[in-house]
Amino acid sequence: MILVNGETTERLPIDDRGLAYGDGLFETLAVFDGACPWFERHLARLGVGCDRLGLPRPDPAQLREETERLARGQPRAVIKWMITAGSGGRGYARPDPVQPRRIVSRHSWPDYPLAHWEEGIALFACKLRLSAQPALAGIKHLNRLEQVLARRELPPDCAEGVLCNAEGEVVEGIASNLFVVRDGTLITPPIGDCGVHGLMRRWVLETAMEEDIDTAIEPLRPEDLEQAKEIFMTNTLIGLWPVRRYGAKMLERGPVQQRLFARLLETYPVLDGRP
Repeated sequence: MILVNGETTERLPIDDRGLAYGDGLFETLAVFDGACPWFERHLARLGVGCDRLGLPRPDPAQLREETERLARGQPRAVIKWMITAGSGGRGYARPDPVQPRRIVSRHSWPDYPLAHWEEGIALFACKLRLSAQPALAGIKHLNRLEQVLARRELPPDCAEGVLCNAEGEVVEGIASNLFVVRDGTLITPPIGDCGVHGLMRRWVLETAMEEDIDTAIEPLRPEDLEQAKEIFMTNTLIGLWPVRRYGAKMLERGPVQQRLFARLLETYPVLDGRP
């Protein structure tokens, strides 16, 4: 089901700037028992992105009503928001004033294997390098061609890939953020010139501090992953996936990720209802 500016439709004008230029933003929300538990967190990040791109922020009450309308009665589902710069003619200049287009859609919950949580995943080192653009770093803008190309690199036995920047430093996964445990410290790379400020990444850092787990945001290189005691990936749909293999290195589900995942399941039932 798709709502465009509040109306049920599956059509979008051909001159939408999100289609032509990737001029817009998106958010992906998890639905559990008809509710989106992190609605406010997504709304806040969307607002930051709108400010960065110079787009008017959507009306929170309007967005909430449409989200609740699509989430109602759904045991598990995915809601996606897209805010585009609306319609415009040929050329990069936006119409003045810009008239944003609001798209809210509902999708089936991904059929991820339970083994991804219980046993962990294989992580692939992608060749693609993320380009540096501080003006876009952190936000979920619509231009995801780098991730599309990286996703094509994944071999069938790998559920996720790790992406580096032009300097060869680890940034994130294709659709997730990355954490390692090294010398007892939980480390995630900085999001400075590229990458996404993931909401689950933020939750992990906040919760690790509550659990008195030493944390650090510092640069990582591929060789640091090879020396790590634990590696795990996070996003709002998977919650937390342990990494069991990176290249030739085999890992186990370590105590840090197990503590964090147990805390997550107390309020964010990503595994509820699975066989």
